[in-house]
Amino acid sequence: MADVHPAAGKLVSPDALTNVPRLVTAYFAGKPDVGDPAQRVAFGTSGHRGTSFKNSFNEGHILATTQAICDYRKEKGLTGPLFIGIDTHALAEPALVSAVEVFAANGVDIMIDKDGGYSPTPVISHAILTYNKGRTSGLADGVVVTPSHNPPEDGGYKYNPPHGGPADTDATSVVEKRANAYLADGLKGVKRIDYDKARKSANVHAYDFITPYVADLGNVVDLDLVKSAGINIGIDPLGGAAVHYWHPIIERYGLKATVVNEAIDPTFRFMTVDWDGKIRMDCSSPYAMASLIAMRDRFDVAFANDTDADRHGIVTRTGGLMNPNHYLATAISYLFANRPNWGKDAAIGKTVVSSSIIDRVAKKLGRKLVETPVGFKWFVDGLLTGGFGFGGEESAGASFLRRDGGVWTTDKDGIILGLLAAEITAKTGRDPSQLFNDLTAELGVPHYARIDVAATAPQKNILKSVTPEQLGLKDLAGDPVRATLSKAPGNGQPFGGIKVETDFGWFAARPSGTEDVYKIYAESFRSTEHLKRIQEEAQAGLKKVFGA
Repeated sequence: MADVHPAAGKLVSPDALTNVPRLVTAYFAGKPDVGDPAQRVAFGTSGHRGTSFKNSFNEGHILATTQAICDYRKEKGLTGPLFIGIDTHALAEPALVSAVEVFAANGVDIMIDKDGGYSPTPVISHAILTYNKGRTSGLADGVVVTPSHNPPEDGGYKYNPPHGGPADTDATSVVEKRANAYLADGLKGVKRIDYDKARKSANVHAYDFITPYVADLGNVVDLDLVKSAGINIGIDPLGGAAVHYWHPIIERYGLKATVVNEAIDPTFRFMTVDWDGKIRMDCSSPYAMASLIAMRDRFDVAFANDTDADRHGIVTRTGGLMNPNHYLATAISYLFANRPNWGKDAAIGKTVVSSSIIDRVAKKLGRKLVETPVGFKWFVDGLLTGGFGFGGEESAGASFLRRDGGVWTTDKDGIILGLLAAEITAKTGRDPSQLFNDLTAELGVPHYARIDVAATAPQKNILKSVTPEQLGLKDLAGDPVRATLSKAPGNGQPFGGIKVETDFGWFAARPSGTEDVYKIYAESFRSTEHLKRIQEEAQAGLKKVFGA
């Protein structure tokens, strides 16, 4: 990571706030140049993202992408309703308007929040799965308008097919290609009707997203236990889509909880800025989470979610903000010991860049570990069938099964991961940080970090397809190399990089999709000095591959 900005962890300066009227104007006025790759529709691991200030998220993008989704639905025979939710970013409302105009013109039945409110990503997944349960035709799908934790000037648009989770590349590549074709052709072929007419059409339905999701929560987390134990909970929605869900949750389950910030403001002026001086609603960042961390002594446990509530950040009185990997390991250890109705073969899913403390927990539990490439889409099938009890990413995104072993969501759910921290505290009498310390006393202390290293476009391309033979490392930081991987061992899929493992540490390197850097994820079970040596030897080995 580069040098930390002097304003990191402090409230944002008023002169650094996004000019929202100008941002929204640019959404409608800007015209993307399809000849510029940076202005095309591009689906990453979480949909299309961009900003109207750079013509990478404009009305044209949403009109074209929505029509492409309509085409995809028709080709796949999807005739059920489409659940659509938005987060609190400034570009979400304009994008919703554009999407409604196209969906209605195409005769797609869409379900939008009855109060014109916000809908977290896991709530859309839950709604899709609930509707589709027991059906074999007329299946529902969904769209979430969100750039996740990205800065206030960003917008995002992602599609969840009938399995309720993130669309895989088979779907997104079709949608992306078709959307760019519509853009290149000046939106010819995009069906669209006036927004007022669309809202009054028979295809647009007001839907209560809050009640069914909140009513079902007790089937995934033991909230009666949390209530009876009187656990004092602090909750910070970080100005995101979950903000109107917490009071119904607190009231329904009688929780002793305080929502510490209920503000919704598209400038996110209440945020403390991230490490680089930018505003991000990143609940895994100690800088973005500075306000809640400062309140930790007020609560038995506290947590926050990012803007679409698919990520979690856990703050404990004893340890402050937990490292996401540490909490994943703690949650896995607790859940598999306290969910007797989960199948005996239910596995643990993790990404190749997640901590190996999870491997050690899985071994201790006697559970199968499935290591996948980066992206939550790899956990969808397992969560849907019960083959995975838990699936999680190092970036603080995870979901798990209902208490009876059935599917809850097939997308990340930061709400249940936060509430689980309260259940853990209620059941054990100790907070998750204390339980993690117990794990490390038995299994070893992980020293984990991610750094960015400058890289040219040719170097990034080399890294995408580097083979174990090309790297050829026999030793790493004094230990013999046990395995060198370019494919995820859990499913044999390439992860676009390289991973080298020893018995006491590992590193993985992957090129950034948006910046001129590659990312090195590394971990040592010896010391921070050993971790640094792993990082240095990783860079030296890759330099040889690059021919530098």
